[in-house]
Amino acid sequence: MSERLEPEATTADPQELFAAYLRFYRESAIEKVGSLPVPEQRTSRLPSGWTPLELLRHLAFMERRWFIWGFLGQDVDEPWGDDRDGRWFVPEEVGLEALASALREQGERVDALLASRSLDEVAPPGPRFDGEPAPLAWICFHVLQEYARHVGHLDVAVELAGGPTGE
Repeated sequence: MSERLEPEATTADPQELFAAYLRFYRESAIEKVGSLPVPEQRTSRLPSGWTPLELLRHLAFMERRWFIWGFLGQDVDEPWGDDRDGRWFVPEEVGLEALASALREQGERVDALLASRSLDEVAPPGPRFDGEPAPLAWICFHVLQEYARHVGHLDVAVELAGGPTGE
């Protein structure tokens, strides 16, 4: 298990900060879902109907879509595989351990990508982009904002399920 630590204020290097904050948000999401009993991980308490496990799976697919499929231009199996009939879903046989492992493995690939590429580098044209492909810096900001938003959603879902609140 990885430790969830907010990056220290010891660097101004954007690539290091992006990688560190992505690790922080990944671990925050995993920890929040893991704070719930297993039945609550698969239960929605929200009008929109998503469950904490569904949101966690969405995060793994979202990050893969942006960095691997979008930025690197690599083929990925089912880039939108977190969606079924217009909503997120998790197969019954997939639980927190498998999702956490997939998210962390994805994170290792993203760490390597950020350590080896320039933030100015632009993604190749491909199916991820409707218009002009984006530079890596834009993708990083986009993915960070999506993580921050969804970890906030998990804060609410966990609180409604009677789980721990706050950091």
